Amino acid sequence: MATAHVIDSHIAYAEAGEGALPVVFLHGNPTSSHLWRNVTPHVSGRARTLAPDLIGMGTSGKPDIDYGFADQVRYLDAWFEALDLDEVVLVGHDWGGVLALDWAARHPARVRGVALLETMLKPLASAEMPAPARSRFEAFRTPGVGEQLVLEENIFIETAFTGGVLNPLGEADVQPYRAPYPTPRSRRPLLAWPRMMPIDGEPADVVARITAYDAWLAASTDVPKLLLTFDSSPTLLIGEDMIAWSRENIASLEIEHCGPAGHHAPEDQPDAIGEAIARWLDAQGLTSNAVKDVVSS
Repeated sequence: MATAHVIDSHIAYAEAGEGALPVVFLHGNPTSSHLWRNVTPHVSGRARTLAPDLIGMGTSGKPDIDYGFADQVRYLDAWFEALDLDEVVLVGHDWGGVLALDWAARHPARVRGVALLETMLKPLASAEMPAPARSRFEAFRTPGVGEQLVLEENIFIETAFTGGVLNPLGEADVQPYRAPYPTPRSRRPLLAWPRMMPIDGEPADVVARITAYDAWLAASTDVPKLLLTFDSSPTLLIGEDMIAWSRENIASLEIEHCGPAGHHAPEDQPDAIGEAIARWLDAQGLTSNAVKDVVSS
């Protein structure tokens, strides 16, 4: 892992491949760049891949901040600037997709494409959520209860890689996810994320950011977008209703189904995901492989 100094801390990131095109892979909660370990090899042969650990997560620094959405944005923006990244393709899962779309909407001239999986494409209504998910997030948002579940019991790390996947991970693959959070204090970012879920108009600042990138998604006809979908799991964020919404509201969108998976789909379907992204990049003429194909033809 490389590191970049950002603000008062550092962001760690995995980098592979080379070329003019940076493809940035952004993880969500409670994962890290480790999520992409079996996905990026499919892309790094044709582009430069970068997968940062968000601030407070993975092996990145853990400054004394609230880990609100604005904090995550501020440190991620500083990382983009520290690496002088321009003309990028963004790949986002879970909250990484929200951060990717927020960055794209604020830097439209610097985005060449966006690929998304299992993320929040629009603000949510509690009535649309399955009852178990609704009660789970209500618990996380309840003072005292959320602290007990996430900070004391470490529920995210202990359940994400059994209940959030179809194929439970072995200890060797769970350990890199668990290692950054040995104490309740170190787990504060894991609690901040569910308390930022944009449900029924709250929190207003996150809803406003998602509303802004929804406008960008609809208007950015010059930016290709890829939505990867999955099935066979009740934990999925993007089901048939959200797919239908995406077809109607996202410009220049392609949708590719990648088979059965849980919410943490890169753990269940890394090859299908990596191959789909690589094919899409080639088809959009964004990679060295695409240039070779044009020359050879």
